[in-house]
Amino acid sequence: MSYGTSVALQAAIYQHLLADPALAALVGADIYDAVPSGLVPSLYVSLGPETVMPAGDKTAEGARHRFTVSVVSDGGGFLDAKAVAVAVSDALHGAKPALQRGTVVQMRFLKATAKRVGAGAKRRVDLRFEALVEDD
Repeated sequence: MSYGTSVALQAAIYQHLLADPALAALVGADIYDAVPSGLVPSLYVSLGPETVMPAGDKTAEGARHRFTVSVVSDGGGFLDAKAVAVAVSDALHGAKPALQRGTVVQMRFLKATAKRVGAGAKRRVDLRFEALVEDD
């Protein structure tokens, strides 16, 4: 197993989402690794937690990266958040972004959870993906 591709994968996912025209039409550049302090946009995308498991074999080192991408909305309903979540899913499912280290062999959507946050109008959609990455 190798955790060595984790930084490269996160950077590639971030750049891939920033470059996606459908997602940009919905949130612009409001895609974050860490949500900024101060004034936060009413609708944004945030990279979240990751779990990594070994996936190497006799010919190559590799790992399965299960990671979350969250869509957060201050809107009164789920419609805007779900529209952005669809764009995130479309951008990442099947994507093979170039990495600084390693190669994405497969990326797939696993599940999504849409929920209210607290008692207010905030909504959140957490999308879970899995990337199989070979470390070269």
